[in-house]
Amino acid sequence: MGSETRPRLIEAARECLLVDGHANLSTRRVADRAGVPLSQIHYHFGGRQGLVLALLAQQNEQLLERQQLMYGADAPLWKRYEQACDYLEADLESGFVRMLQEMIAAGWTDAAIGAEVTRLLRGWFDLLEQVVQEAADELGDLGPFTPRSLATLVGLGFMGGESMLLLGKEWTDDVLGSLRAVGALLKPNGEDT
Repeated sequence: MGSETRPRLIEAARECLLVDGHANLSTRRVADRAGVPLSQIHYHFGGRQGLVLALLAQQNEQLLERQQLMYGADAPLWKRYEQACDYLEADLESGFVRMLQEMIAAGWTDAAIGAEVTRLLRGWFDLLEQVVQEAADELGDLGPFTPRSLATLVGLGFMGGESMLLLGKEWTDDVLGSLRAVGALLKPNGEDT
């Protein structure tokens, strides 16, 4: 059971976080769901905060790797952007978006969580900056924007959209439609495939 305990606790924490939210996350409930003694959370993670941060880091690493592979693919930028929009929908479905937004909110009052969330999010923004730089090299002038500032706007558009989508389905068409419209701007005239 030793090598299985840590992943079981992380998965149980994910399930509990999606049901209960960060504010109501109980380490006892996580341990019960994982089928291990409560002391194992402290042994493997140092406590509730370490467990939650380990969960976020694991999920973030997997999805950021997926994004890096997608943006590194040999496909037009607009197709890769459309794929990013598809991934947003999948990440909503999986619960990652809610977990991330819960941790962002927790980071407003807990400096350690805020610092870790910021570190993890920086990877997404750095990736977007690389994509924008590639687009600028291919398409030309970005006007008043630097690759970093444009990447920041795109990233914040997704993050703000995520927040609104979590508020309710009435935002779905507006948010997803707006994000997908940006992809249409990237598509050269007449290109559909």
